[in-house]
Amino acid sequence: MQTEAFSELFPLFKGANPETLEWLLSVAVKHEYPSDRVVLMEDAWGNAVYFLVSGWVKVRRRLSGENSVALAILGRGDFFGEMAILDESPRSNDVVALSPVRLISISAQRFIQTLFKDPQLHHRMLQLMVKRLRQTNVRYQMRHRPPAVKLANTLLELAENYGQTTEKTCEIFNIPDQDLADVTDITIEETSKIMTKLHTKGWISRDSEHQVMHLLNLKHLMHLASQ
Repeated sequence: MQTEAFSELFPLFKGANPETLEWLLSVAVKHEYPSDRVVLMEDAWGNAVYFLVSGWVKVRRRLSGENSVALAILGRGDFFGEMAILDESPRSNDVVALSPVRLISISAQRFIQTLFKDPQLHHRMLQLMVKRLRQTNVRYQMRHRPPAVKLANTLLELAENYGQTTEKTCEIFNIPDQDLADVTDITIEETSKIMTKLHTKGWISRDSEHQVMHLLNLKHLMHLASQ
């Protein structure tokens, strides 16, 4: 991948020193995983930072037994593992591919070296971490809102962060209802009922064959999310 394409794909590196990007790409490791594959085990957090070149993943927390809950859904252009390089406490989270994914990883040591060498990159990193914190705060503030309002906000957040906009729609990955329920903090029954209603209204459509969800009426979804 060329440095220009790399900085365009990942907002973190927008405006970064080209020499810095060239060095990072020279030491980066490429990975490819099929859907449903664990791409980062809980005991591997802190070893590297991972950048999503294509595809979708979920960060999940392992519960007792075989149970787990999705904490976040990430798409193309995002990254994960950056917090763990500064936190050596034990973790019970892993990352699972929702679709076929392509990643590149940069070791923790080299990534930290780069942050200290490039002040602009360090600043961008702080900005993106603050953005994530704000999104977490918004979810917390919405914890008592109606399930439909919370789910509409989840869909719009995914569209804003990772959606592919066409002339008439915005496309995101066809995320399973259980994962949508987990990250929205509502029940699977509520999620399935709301998604069916949104489909009936013509606000969304789901293409299971190509694993795509079309958000057909962003205006109405925004109105629902604001209630």
